[in-house]
Amino acid sequence: MAIVHVTDSNFHQETSEGVVLTDFWAPWCGPCKMIAPVLEEINEEMGEQVTIAKLNVDENQATAAEYGVMSIPTMLLFKNGEVVEQIVGFQPKEQLMNHIQKYT
Repeated sequence: MAIVHVTDSNFHQETSEGVVLTDFWAPWCGPCKMIAPVLEEINEEMGEQVTIAKLNVDENQATAAEYGVMSIPTMLLFKNGEVVEQIVGFQPKEQLMNHIQKYT
């Protein structure tokens, strides 16, 4: 499965079913660029168990504000539409996978 790019208009639909790790990011954010390949690897390894979604906060400020995202990268882990964890800042792949595996 490919990484899904979400917007204010489809965010709730895309995060409503299953386990979804949503990356709140911006193109100018250095740590966001560092985490992008980590998310690609997780998607390749766990794509059947989790959906990886990316939301550009510059273009989709309403959703970022709704969830109180104050710094990026922030990742929200959803299970069936409910936020179950919030992860702020760069995290190594193993730590992110541990967060995800709790809900799969």
